[in-house]
Amino acid sequence: MPITESARKNHERLFPNHQSQLKVSDPELVEIFDNFAFDEVIAQSKLETKTRVMLILAAIIGGQAIDEYKIMVGGALNASITPVEIKEILYQSVPYVGMARAFDFLHATNEVLTSRGHQLPLCPQSTTSAETRYEMGLAAQKAIFGQMIEDMYEKSPKDQLHIQRFLSANCFGDFYTRTGLDIKMRELVTLSNLIASGGLDAQVKGHVRGNVNVGNGRDVLIDVITQLLPWVGYPRTLNALNAVNEVAPS
Repeated sequence: MPITESARKNHERLFPNHQSQLKVSDPELVEIFDNFAFDEVIAQSKLETKTRVMLILAAIIGGQAIDEYKIMVGGALNASITPVEIKEILYQSVPYVGMARAFDFLHATNEVLTSRGHQLPLCPQSTTSAETRYEMGLAAQKAIFGQMIEDMYEKSPKDQLHIQRFLSANCFGDFYTRTGLDIKMRELVTLSNLIASGGLDAQVKGHVRGNVNVGNGRDVLIDVITQLLPWVGYPRTLNALNAVNEVAPS
């Protein structure tokens, strides 16, 4: 089954002149995957190439596929995704995967960026201070999730209330308030990361709701999940679709 012209063009757009070792050792699998991921799946999408690749990057971080990530960062740069956007996708992932799992991706990102002539560190994107991070993070939480945040604080056991404050100040105050990505993209990045991590159905459902609240409706979410399918597999895809169907039914 030869690689289709559409698959070839879409692949070449991200990875010009890429010499694939797998194309030599496993040509049948490459043909199947490329025709599916770079033709059939893309043909279903209304997303811009840039958006699609940004969310695939987030999913690859969630799936902990470091070697694939290095290749895709190069593809992201070829798709006009800026170094700041790439770094912000990774930074946005840190509170969800933890620094232990993000550490290698930081070094991989820096390696690719410097090899392409980008000077580090990049321009700062933080908008909060030690004095404002909690209030600004809480405001971001409420803007995305509404009354649910008040309920979480009220229902939290006293010996766990500090975790709620950490969520507001750290997860949202330190990260969601940064520039480089808008709030709609940050919610899509988070959702893509959670879907690919697997076993986080409650969190996926929560961020499906968050996405809907910020304007990423059912059609956008199904499109995103479809584009992630080749990279995360069917079980995680079907679980994510179940969350969409429950939170935002047709």
